[in-house]
Amino acid sequence: MKKICFYFQIHQPFRLKRYRFFNIGKDHYYYDDYSNESILQQIADKSFLPANRMFLDLVNLYKGKFKIAFSISGVALDQLEIYAPEVIDGLMELSKTGNVEFLSETYAHSLSSLADPVEFEMQVKQHAEKIKLLFNQEPTVFRNTELIYSDKISEMAYKMGYRKMITEGAKQVLGWKSPNYVYLSETQPNVKLLLRNSGLTENITFRFSDYTWHDYPLTAEKLIDWIAATPPEEEVINLFMNYETFGNLQPSYTGIFEFMKALPRFAFENNIEFAMPSEILDNHKPIGSISVPEPISWSDEERDLSAWLGNTLQRSAFNTLYNISERVRLCDDRRLKQDWLYLQTSDHFYYMSTKHFSKEGGYNLFSPYPSPYDAFNNYMNVLSDFIGRVKAQYPDTVDNEELSSLLTIIRNQEKKIKKLEAELKSIREANVEKFVKKKEEVE
Repeated sequence: MKKICFYFQIHQPFRLKRYRFFNIGKDHYYYDDYSNESILQQIADKSFLPANRMFLDLVNLYKGKFKIAFSISGVALDQLEIYAPEVIDGLMELSKTGNVEFLSETYAHSLSSLADPVEFEMQVKQHAEKIKLLFNQEPTVFRNTELIYSDKISEMAYKMGYRKMITEGAKQVLGWKSPNYVYLSETQPNVKLLLRNSGLTENITFRFSDYTWHDYPLTAEKLIDWIAATPPEEEVINLFMNYETFGNLQPSYTGIFEFMKALPRFAFENNIEFAMPSEILDNHKPIGSISVPEPISWSDEERDLSAWLGNTLQRSAFNTLYNISERVRLCDDRRLKQDWLYLQTSDHFYYMSTKHFSKEGGYNLFSPYPSPYDAFNNYMNVLSDFIGRVKAQYPDTVDNEELSSLLTIIRNQEKKIKKLEAELKSIREANVEKFVKKKEEVE
């Protein structure tokens, strides 16, 4: 029996304010609060809130037979808690139904898996703790930032305890194979993989309201007919997309909500079910393994990393950022730690992309900057100030190993002092108690 697996990404970055060279060393607050609040609230009103209500109605209407999954970045959750907590309330309601799964990813929606395994592991753990706190779920399926995946990343995920992952069904990886099966990692055969069916997914996300598309209009009946027409042995149809598809990328007047509401009815009429990623990976046997020596993603036709690391500007900013990662991890400054997370968000590098850049280009639609060069200059100014703050606490004159040793000694001494202070307090309290008791006996 065929099963449709829906997974939705929710992510919004903390956008940086215009930060000039002359601000370096003087202004340590980097974020455009007005833009972040207004953009998030607008998306929440147009997309997240009505989509939450729609999916809760569908889950309740079909009495548990309709199922979906979410991957929500930590930085998106941080913003939702500040600017639109009602969205989180709606997601909590969905979680309580038992028919909605929350996936694991990096807290900062970062590219740390490509540069820093230690940072990568810390962020995945931090994200899982946040999901447990908010939604009372412990994620078992890992989804890396922008579906970035490689053999090496599957090994890192396995070491963190994950046996299930989802990624892109990229043509350069699959070749003649279909994405409509469960696969294994070539180098870590204990890791099962679900692959996105990009063709069917993008018919919804990109082509739904495209009047020039030869299959326009896309109806729920038409999509289910396409799925039903796939070979009988292809039982898994993975539709992975941005949650903003509903109401933002595809505005409500296009009929996107009505399309989604009708989809389950046509699916059930064709004996097609819905399942969460963990259910499919638990209940379907892999048909083979796939080898991914070079990282893939779900972005652009190339399905590679070029959207974030395709030019010199991006690679320069990326390398400068992660060159200080070890030193940042040594610090206990809460503000530095938070800025470190928010500066890792992949969007900052995406804004620097020169691919297809034009006034009408897709990249320009999401960027708050007039050009990739402005994005680079602004980010590097912020990063320069951040690095200066790190060096002010931990000077370059002391190498990382020596600094780590000194900090360990200091922290051990602090623990010892606290222990001695506790013992001294206990002794004082005992002496006072004895004194009071003796005084009472004398009286």
